[in-house]
Amino acid sequence: MPYVPVPRRPSESLDGAERRWAAIVSAHPDLTPAVNLQRTLLTLVLDVDRTISGGRLPRLSLPPKYLAAKLMRGVPVFTGEPIPLPVAFLKTPLSRMCDELAIGGAGESADHIRHALENGSMDAGSLLSASLSRDQGAIRTGASHRGLSPDLTWLVAELAVSSVAHALQHMLCGAPAGNELRDALAAWNHGYCPACGSWPALAEVVAGHRTLRCSFCAAAWELTTYACIYCGEDGERFVTVAPDEAREDIRLEMCGSCGSYLKTLDLPGLSPFPFVTVGDLETMELDSAAMEHGYVRPPMKEFATRR
Repeated sequence: MPYVPVPRRPSESLDGAERRWAAIVSAHPDLTPAVNLQRTLLTLVLDVDRTISGGRLPRLSLPPKYLAAKLMRGVPVFTGEPIPLPVAFLKTPLSRMCDELAIGGAGESADHIRHALENGSMDAGSLLSASLSRDQGAIRTGASHRGLSPDLTWLVAELAVSSVAHALQHMLCGAPAGNELRDALAAWNHGYCPACGSWPALAEVVAGHRTLRCSFCAAAWELTTYACIYCGEDGERFVTVAPDEAREDIRLEMCGSCGSYLKTLDLPGLSPFPFVTVGDLETMELDSAAMEHGYVRPPMKEFATRR
């Protein structure tokens, strides 16, 4: 089944993340500040997740048959849906994310985002809604017009609303109601996330299964073919390499047809939410290796929708 349910087990996953962070610091002491910042930010995300799971999840009227029809057209579940958000509750995590990023090295850039949110020059609800709908263009444009860092603004919003995205993904796709929706998820064979439409942060390989992982909503899915997730190239222009012979557990998939790359990481089990990003940190050297050879990660995919 291409869509792979991942159990929700935040307390257990934190212990596993601590072991992985310790291994990162042991191998790369220079990454200690990055590990400390990631630990702090993901702990905040977990706090939001506990509250969201305790009853602040938006109520939706999305019939399974309707969602199945979207998926069969290649349109992710969230795309185009006016999903209500608990904005009043999420404003505090937004500010705290800014504060921690400022302390962790983003400095005045993060402070400026917090001030813009607090004085109302940037609307928190609009920012969070744009993040949930994966509207990267709107966030970048809005941030630039206000003299804010577009990438940092995207990150702050993503961190704050990711718990909502994960809870919705788990609710709608983890135990789908109706045979149509189950069949549509089973038939999903696209490189982008079936729930939110993001490209995967990486692929986690568990027991030989190459599972694509969305770092935003933590969805997990497999493709029926071994090919470039972006353009479908499966010939000689699509290659998988291990840049470091001593670390054959981390590899790069590189496509000469579209010039894009994907990182893969061997693990004993799939990473629960919100710890997919730990694998992204573990494999930072792969990003450098890919970009040195001219490979890139493509921009967020856009979708045409119809009701």
